[in-house]
Amino acid sequence: MKAVLCKAFGPPESLVIEDIAGPVAGHDEVVVDISFAALNFFDTLIIAGKYQVRPPFPFSPAAEFAGRVSALGDGVTGFAVGDRVCGSAGYGAAREKILVPAALLTKTPDGVSDEAASGLSIAYGTTLHALRQRGRLAPGETLVVLGASGGTGLAAVEIGRLMGARVIACASSPEKLEVARAAGAHELVDYAASDLREELKRLTNGKGVDVVYDAVGGALSEAAVRSMAWKGRLLVIGFASGEIPKIPLNLALLKGCDIVGVFWGEFVKREPELERENMRELLGWAAAGKLATQPHQTYPLDRIVEALGEISGRRAKGKILLRTGD
Repeated sequence: MKAVLCKAFGPPESLVIEDIAGPVAGHDEVVVDISFAALNFFDTLIIAGKYQVRPPFPFSPAAEFAGRVSALGDGVTGFAVGDRVCGSAGYGAAREKILVPAALLTKTPDGVSDEAASGLSIAYGTTLHALRQRGRLAPGETLVVLGASGGTGLAAVEIGRLMGARVIACASSPEKLEVARAAGAHELVDYAASDLREELKRLTNGKGVDVVYDAVGGALSEAAVRSMAWKGRLLVIGFASGEIPKIPLNLALLKGCDIVGVFWGEFVKREPELERENMRELLGWAAAGKLATQPHQTYPLDRIVEALGEISGRRAKGKILLRTGD
């Protein structure tokens, strides 16, 4: 089978494409013939050795995938050869076949294409977990999304609206904000051209915001905490700015607010049944046309360098996919 391989940490240009032996399913394992794999920002980090996970060489990047079951190991129940499935394995999906534990898979329902399903697990899975289990977002509350035009940001805009929140999308340019508006944002803030704290104060008539979805970090995080309503929640998703903020804890005291970590990968390991419930709801929303699952761009495996460049260059407005077939 054809596979993109990282044999040493480095830039995307150091990746190679080779024909390797296909996987064999062991106990509780499933082989999936991949049709589409989705890339994320952390793929640029994992191949450079800058991510918290360092897989053994050689490995393939790309965590998310969708395709069909082609082989079952002993002990697997609930799946059959030919089933359409999707899931996330942490890494290893930039190839034609992947071997995964059956527990990581969800059946893809009719009405959801493999293209759409391949990019749901991480951005949408992280976001639903963040807003529901960690943020306890309630209908009528105000949700601020920092970095609202990125993959997770757009997911937060869409899911926040589906959960009944008033969504304030924040990004660094009018063009990015228009993408968030199209995804359903009620209000827009350009934090490159205005003061984030002052704008959030204005938009909430001085009350402050209930929940902040923060995938950016840096100076914006402290500004967001200073904009909190009483008992607000800051959801720590990631640090796309490259800077981990140092927030004065007296702000949490004065606001009576929570600073809440969101580690979706650990949530999947520790609470798999709850994660599967989340995925079933996401796939149901996708089947009903309630989620915008159209990717930004789709590339063949042999153009993965170009695909990763779209992500590292912050040009992607939605998911970047790899297609394994012609």
